[in-house]
Amino acid sequence: MSKKFIFFFIIIILLAIGFWYWHSQSYSKEILKLEILGPEKAALGENIEYIVKFKNNGNLRAEKPELFFEYPENSILESEPKIKKLSSENLGGDIYPGEERTFKFQTRLLGKEAEAKIAKATLIFQPKGLNQRYELSTTFTTILEKILFNFTLDFPSTIEAGKNLTFRINYLSNIPYPLKDLTCQIQYPSDFEFKNSKPQALDQSQWNLPGLNEGEGGRIEVSGILRGESKEQKIFKAKIGIWEEDEFILLKEAVKGVEIVAPSLYIFQQINGNPQYIASSGNLLHYEIFFRNVGEEPLTDLVLISRLEGKGFDFYSLKALRGNFQLGDNSIIWEGKQIPKLQFLDVNEEGKIEFWIGLKTQWEMQSLADKNPEIRNKITISQAREEFSNKVTSVIKGEQQTFFEDKFFDNSGPYPLEPNKKTLFTVAWSVKNYYNDVNNVKMRAILPKEINFLGKIWPKENAGLTFDSLSREILWEAGDLPAGSGVLNEGKSCAFQLAIEPTEETAEKDILILNSAQISGDDQWTKTILNFNTSALKTEVK
Repeated sequence: MSKKFIFFFIIIILLAIGFWYWHSQSYSKEILKLEILGPEKAALGENIEYIVKFKNNGNLRAEKPELFFEYPENSILESEPKIKKLSSENLGGDIYPGEERTFKFQTRLLGKEAEAKIAKATLIFQPKGLNQRYELSTTFTTILEKILFNFTLDFPSTIEAGKNLTFRINYLSNIPYPLKDLTCQIQYPSDFEFKNSKPQALDQSQWNLPGLNEGEGGRIEVSGILRGESKEQKIFKAKIGIWEEDEFILLKEAVKGVEIVAPSLYIFQQINGNPQYIASSGNLLHYEIFFRNVGEEPLTDLVLISRLEGKGFDFYSLKALRGNFQLGDNSIIWEGKQIPKLQFLDVNEEGKIEFWIGLKTQWEMQSLADKNPEIRNKITISQAREEFSNKVTSVIKGEQQTFFEDKFFDNSGPYPLEPNKKTLFTVAWSVKNYYNDVNNVKMRAILPKEINFLGKIWPKENAGLTFDSLSREILWEAGDLPAGSGVLNEGKSCAFQLAIEPTEETAEKDILILNSAQISGDDQWTKTILNFNTSALKTEVK
């Protein structure tokens, strides 16, 4: 036998031994089957369940298994980590040949409509007798089929250049799960000048919204001036979503366009002779609405509709000359047969209508949603529309009360008062504020010379109450009063002790113990100064 033959024979033997060793150490991953079962489609916020299933179809035991389940992106996880690990002990130990096991994972998905949400499962194990650990992975895709969330932009399809545009962003959740950390954002077109919004925006284009349960919603109202060329389209884009760990998760988008049209009518109004009138409760409002033909053709057979909105209006006081008022939708209608300028309005001609309506002295404040009130007048003439808003001041009120019994302090002496006998008594002051935030609230009154200020004040700390012995003025600096103070919640109050000793000369049937108190404050909504006067305090002497 030649040396060459022996050499090749040895090579073949070595290759056979190597193949046998490699085969003994190899393992087909397909022998252990891993899959995820779950819904192919799901609604946003719907509670869904993933089932991870694996089966050992081989002849070797899978030892020390570990399962990693990765939830889809933007899943709602109450206390679970994004990637959940199940140890060998959690999985029930080694996986024997023919054995099948399942594990369930529940979550809710967030995202936009038609978005693909991918769950991933990874199983790591070591076949018996082998030193190598193997890894199997699989994924499952769920499509967000429908978003049970209504989100719309509401504004007219056309507007005249340079006119005030007021539009609304409406939202309503029908998701069977409470949503929190909601944010609405809007992208304005060029040439839109933001004026104000309700509620107030963070940076003119973003609002943090309160949490929503199923069936709850809200509205954002934005006002501004839109400029542009005739027939130009201006596009508004809004989106709403949830902040989750500094990531904005988009829920819904809304896009709407408005066309700039050439004006044919110029409409403006003034109240009590002032286009920027700031109204107050109890006011009688004289509305004058002017309309001018700024087009190139005469206008005929016009109808003017004025629709009033606002809790403060007293519609029963309305007087409209030659206008027809409809209680319910609170609109006044004028036609050409009543107003000649509506019948025929030549180029550059101007017409006018007017009416009177009162504001209630006070109206109910149910919640902070009634904060920062406005009165609105939506005017329509043919295709021309204009909306005017006027701010309404808050109402601050105060009260002063006397207590001859022990209240805040220990009082003493006769009551009713008796000549030549000293009586100690307490005066309590309180203030409340209705509709707008009011800052720098002060209450002051002049103490009659027959009454002594004893220096006892409640509360003892930070009362903000002082007495000037020269002017005999008692001054209480109550500070800032948020809207609804003393109406929706507890207001502010203070108390102080006084003394009186009537003489025979000063003893009258009614004796003045404290003059009328004046209350003032700075209205933060209307930028005006508010005032209120209380009644004076008097009492009897025997």
